Amino acid sequence: MMQNKYLLLITLAFVVVIPMFMPPSTSAEMLIFGIIAVSTNIMVGYTGMLSFGQAAYFGIAAYTAGLMLKAGMPLILAAPAGVLLALVTSGIVGYFCVKRTGLYFICLTFAFNQMFYFIAYVWTDVTGGEDGLPGIPRPDFLNDDITFYVFTAVVFFACMIAMLKIVNSPLGLVFKLIRENPNRAEAIGYNIQLFKWFSFVIASSFTGVAGTIYAMVYSIVPIDQIHWLKSGDIIFMLLFGGSGSFFGPLIGAAAYIWMSDTFSVIWARWPLMMGVVFVFVVLFMRGGMAELISNIYNRFKKPNGDPEKPDDTSTDKPVEVRS
Repeated sequence: MMQNKYLLLITLAFVVVIPMFMPPSTSAEMLIFGIIAVSTNIMVGYTGMLSFGQAAYFGIAAYTAGLMLKAGMPLILAAPAGVLLALVTSGIVGYFCVKRTGLYFICLTFAFNQMFYFIAYVWTDVTGGEDGLPGIPRPDFLNDDITFYVFTAVVFFACMIAMLKIVNSPLGLVFKLIRENPNRAEAIGYNIQLFKWFSFVIASSFTGVAGTIYAMVYSIVPIDQIHWLKSGDIIFMLLFGGSGSFFGPLIGAAAYIWMSDTFSVIWARWPLMMGVVFVFVVLFMRGGMAELISNIYNRFKKPNGDPEKPDDTSTDKPVEVRS
């Protein structure tokens, strides 16, 4: 638990410092996708369910909040409405998805994601279709970019603390048990499908929180934010940062946003460079950046120091295609 406090302090320092080096909108985007990456890791890294459908709930929440803000409704109504719709939708979709495991689970999440994408694509009168949903206003108290970043940071830390509580709670231990040995978990009386459903809905609801904020970053919800490729980007964030720890996905999310912004300026075919990085991570960094940093720390720490206590939030295992 002490280690978690240090990591939270490091995260706080990052949140304070990053706007000094990057535009506030890009910094806010890092925090938004940090929420998505960590929440998705509850389902992927902790419960062992690899999903390619999280962009659907991100987009649903963003479109809902954006439409309500354009209609003149206050943020205090628009944001909860977006999160609630993401929660309800994920609850319905998750009911069907958790009945399957492995590749079938992955394919179902992918199929539902594409279904919502094509609904948004053809429903042009509401979503704007391929042009996206532009002209989303910010509330008056968030018009300034720095103020908006501070607001995003407050929501970010509230989500981080809530998710940290979840993974350290008995519910989080049940998620880990299901990942490690679902047959044993079922044998001692746990309803496996019910707890998988809990994990699915929790991850998707926090993703919805991020979606409601994203709608205000650039005052537009692009159609590609609900495409399955965005779900793939989220998985890349997990793998790059390290799905084996709670804070690893934060590193992956920040690095992904930074690399995409930097590479896109250097070369028009920047996704190729991202693909090379992804291949390198898969082949040589199975535990991601979090494991690399941990190994460096363990190598250079004092040999006579107290032995390091295990991180309560560690999943102790990289992502598996098992649900």
